[in-house]
Amino acid sequence: MSPVILFSFVIAYFIVLLAVAWYTSKGSNNESFFIGNKKSNWMLVAFGMIGTSLSGVTFVSVPGLVGSSNFFYFQIVLGYLLGYIVIAFVLMPLYYKMNLTSIYTYLEKRLGINAHKVGASFFILSRMVGATARLYLVINILQIFILNKLGVPFILTTFIILVMIMLYTFEGGVKTIIYTDTLQTTGMLVGLIACIFVVIKSLDTNFLGALQMIDKKGYTQIFNTDYKSGSFFLKHILGGMFIAIAMTGLDQEMMQKNISVKNLKDAQKNMMSFTSVLLVVNLLFLFLGGILYLYAQKMNINVPPDDLFPTIALGNELAGGIGIIFIIALISALFPSVDGAITSLTSCFCIDILHLNTNSQIESKKKKTRLIVHFTFAALFFLLVLIFKAINDKSIIDFILKFAGITYGPLLGLFSFGILTKRSLRQNLIWVVCIIAPFSIMCIDALSSPEWYEKKLHISLGLQTVSNSIFNGYKIGNELVLINGIVTFIGLLIISKKTISKA
Repeated sequence: MSPVILFSFVIAYFIVLLAVAWYTSKGSNNESFFIGNKKSNWMLVAFGMIGTSLSGVTFVSVPGLVGSSNFFYFQIVLGYLLGYIVIAFVLMPLYYKMNLTSIYTYLEKRLGINAHKVGASFFILSRMVGATARLYLVINILQIFILNKLGVPFILTTFIILVMIMLYTFEGGVKTIIYTDTLQTTGMLVGLIACIFVVIKSLDTNFLGALQMIDKKGYTQIFNTDYKSGSFFLKHILGGMFIAIAMTGLDQEMMQKNISVKNLKDAQKNMMSFTSVLLVVNLLFLFLGGILYLYAQKMNINVPPDDLFPTIALGNELAGGIGIIFIIALISALFPSVDGAITSLTSCFCIDILHLNTNSQIESKKKKTRLIVHFTFAALFFLLVLIFKAINDKSIIDFILKFAGITYGPLLGLFSFGILTKRSLRQNLIWVVCIIAPFSIMCIDALSSPEWYEKKLHISLGLQTVSNSIFNGYKIGNELVLINGIVTFIGLLIISKKTISKA
């Protein structure tokens, strides 16, 4: 299909987003930017969160995983279910009881100012790197299959997409994103179902027939019983549970939307509804991966996992219409993960670092500061995407989960310590513990899986013999965030005092 036609659909889609943003941002202020004036409809939040949680990485990478990992990814999704239950019935009541705008304010009230700064800083680091990794993957696909053919350089593509996102988020913030995420989630899910339908039709079968075909190939295996494997089912389920708690329940971006709902009961309905739909949607993505591999075998297509879906959708093998469907669904998956990230990072920095919500500045000056922070984060996104382009590593989902396990561990340790104990902390040592813990875990993980780090760093670490003697083939998987959180918790316990915090 003509790249001009495909690009015109990208522009048309953005114009629709801009119109929605213009309408929803009327009368907006700092409170509507940060928490949507606490008037968000829980059903819209639940539906929109699906798009934010899945993102373009899920859309491209999860189907690509099926060829090497079958349906093992669904083990992580089952862990998410357990994590979301904890979020809904343990963390949300806490956030609503304290009437928080930023969830990291809890850390200050319970553990002191340094805990607050540490929590906010680790969120900013993790969300900024994770979101730009997702952004790079989608921009790279648009670049390879559309914009290279139009002679548009990668740097200009990145700049234009970030400008697009800035135009519809800088004014309305969360108030706007609740509605744009709903629109974008709709586009992604419709695109997902349409792509499944087209690929099944090209295989000359129906849904049940396709399911039998991928089952015959062994792709539908969900549980891995090899305890040494990084994808062992207990590792994935436990890891998924604590990844969900950390990356959703302790994440300002995700919780910012939840606490914008007017009351706790509606927020809990939002979380559990979102969870139910997410299970089904992830199964559909895995099913799509199975039929894409069947189609690739039929057509002798051999490409890297993350290139499988775009190669088939934007190639010449299928009906031309699927290219348009794929592009709309892909950018529908892209925008929610990036617009929400920039908005939440702005909120976190303004509230947790600058304390904008409690200082005595007039509203207009606060808004000016917020806009400066918002545009600064967009500039940082731009630079980080260019760095990812220079590295040119397409195994993004693996990197994101690994990086999250390292950077969200201190958050998990801090919140767990605050909730499960009544001890206070020596303020000058909090930073020390929260830096040493993830660094030591990263070293242990490198010993467990030296080949992963060698591949990413493009150097030989010479750790394979040491790894075999210590771990005997055992690979740390997604339980990394749990181990990190436990180590952080133990470190905090060591530097704690018996004095009970006033909070």
